Amino acid sequence: MAKAAKKTTRGRKQDRARVAGGQKYEVAYEAKKIGRSAAAVKKTVKKVGNSRKKVEKRLGR
Repeated sequence: MAKAAKKTTRGRKQDRARVAGGQKYEVAYEAKKIGRSAAAVKKTVKKVGNSRKKVEKRLGR
């Protein structure tokens, strides 16, 4: 029997630092967290990029 693959946390921290503008659930989560509309979050992601810090700073969190 083959040994199970070891699960690592590599990449998870990097993934949390980004907002996927094309994923409805990520946009909705960020919108709820910041208290803005999903459309505003999506527009901001297009304007400043997908960095969570930049998006939150731009939307005034």
